[in-house]
Amino acid sequence: MSLPFFYAEKISAPGTLLALDEAAVRHITQVLRMKKGDRLCITNGRGKMLTAVIREQHKKECNVYIEEESDVPALQPRVTIAMSLLKNASRFEWFLEKATETGVNAIVPLICERTERTHFRIERMKNILVSAMLQSRQSWLPELSEPVSFATWIGSTEASNKYIAHCMHTEKTGLPGVAGLAGNKVIGIGPEGDFTPVEIEKALHNRFVPVSLGDTRLRTETAGVAAAILLRIR
Repeated sequence: MSLPFFYAEKISAPGTLLALDEAAVRHITQVLRMKKGDRLCITNGRGKMLTAVIREQHKKECNVYIEEESDVPALQPRVTIAMSLLKNASRFEWFLEKATETGVNAIVPLICERTERTHFRIERMKNILVSAMLQSRQSWLPELSEPVSFATWIGSTEASNKYIAHCMHTEKTGLPGVAGLAGNKVIGIGPEGDFTPVEIEKALHNRFVPVSLGDTRLRTETAGVAAAILLRIR
């Protein structure tokens, strides 16, 4: 049976004690009802995996002794999803959760010409990423940036394979057909009203390849998850 899995942004070296944060303590005591001597795993979300044992446990405090430390390599190829913020914030949050579960390396919230909502609660979003990372038992937390304008992002993005998904009736490459290419990958996903023709032209000017995600029209958040899965193919 797998050991319970926790997140700590700041970790300690093997042979030392680590005080867990309030959320972890609450889960240990109230949900799992773990006791002194029980073992667990901890990650810092940057590739470190710790095995630890509970040394001191109280209602609001829990100190664990770090027994072992190992390094978990990040998933390759590196996949970045840049997606417009959505009018319905819960749909964007759903995307964050599912994209994390697929092993996406980085997520860039975009503000496009047709983006209807720009409010972004980054701490809440980070908490969603942490929960999804732990649920899927990964050791790498996706990098999450502050929202950035499409114009800024499109001109500063560097990757071996750059794609843009849009709904205009123009010539496109099927993403499943190119997803297996070697090298880092990045894709732009537009808002509910799609990218504008001007934005698409800017993407093409910056050597983005226009792609199709299939024969049906997908919601923005569904397109983001579909792209995340397809781009992971090697």
